[in-house]
Amino acid sequence: MVNGWIILDKPLELGSTQGVAAVKRNLRQAGFGKVKVGHGGTLDPLATGVLPIGIGEATKLCGRMLDASKIYAFTVKFGEQTDTLDLEGKIVAVSDVRPGVADVHVALGAFQGTIDQVPPAYSALMIDGQRAYDLARAGQDVELKSRTVTIHSLTLDSTEGSAQALESATFTAHVSKGTYIRSMARDIALALGTVGHVTMLRRLKAGPFAIEQAISLDKLNDVGKGAPLEHILLPLEAGLVDIPALDLDPEQARAVRQGRVLAGLPFDDGLYWARAGMVPVALVELSGGSLTVSRGFNLSDVAE
Repeated sequence: MVNGWIILDKPLELGSTQGVAAVKRNLRQAGFGKVKVGHGGTLDPLATGVLPIGIGEATKLCGRMLDASKIYAFTVKFGEQTDTLDLEGKIVAVSDVRPGVADVHVALGAFQGTIDQVPPAYSALMIDGQRAYDLARAGQDVELKSRTVTIHSLTLDSTEGSAQALESATFTAHVSKGTYIRSMARDIALALGTVGHVTMLRRLKAGPFAIEQAISLDKLNDVGKGAPLEHILLPLEAGLVDIPALDLDPEQARAVRQGRVLAGLPFDDGLYWARAGMVPVALVELSGGSLTVSRGFNLSDVAE
């Protein structure tokens, strides 16, 4: 059995499901047979960067990756807004206004902390059982409700144009689950008295996984040609480094694997990953000294 993570540096125009398919194909070509594979957070085809792909028992943590905060670098071109809010769409609004660097710094103050944000019409959100982007592509008016998101940080990294009249600006944003960078770009431009759209979007981090851990599609394809899988495979617990570990003795590990509640544990309340030695046993919740299993890991070398 293969269990763990492949962190793909997703290239332009490759869909997230295509990234999963590429992992499946290469594992099959490498002789690993049928393996369960899933991704931990969709990236648009026009975005690049960190795409966590769980394999085997790590797929049980993909939902946790979806809920994790993320860091993006993105470029906003001022003066044109598209219907998709990125390079893929057609221009629907133009403006001669070009903001200055000082204006941008002032405007960013409104994009810190908890804010309300209206998602893009071209998004995968459901409206009466249909995807918003399907309705938008069919020419229907799509009205989505605003949602509350958290912007942990937003910084201006670089600019193009004069200091008084910017053609574009590149930012880095650390955001919560549910934040749309395309909407942020739209709203930043509007706050500056102009319009804009995203011309570059790159995910630098998703949960505990950073771009430095990501591999290229070419390196993934090398596995299908005989390169050792261990050179690119991260262990299951790499997806748990942002929460504390809880060490179990063999009897406790057996009880947890059987789904029994452990009581009287002298630890603070919260989420932990339980392990026997260095082998993950389960994702667990502690409350009042009692341990309950959130997700168990079926790893054969855990004490039976």
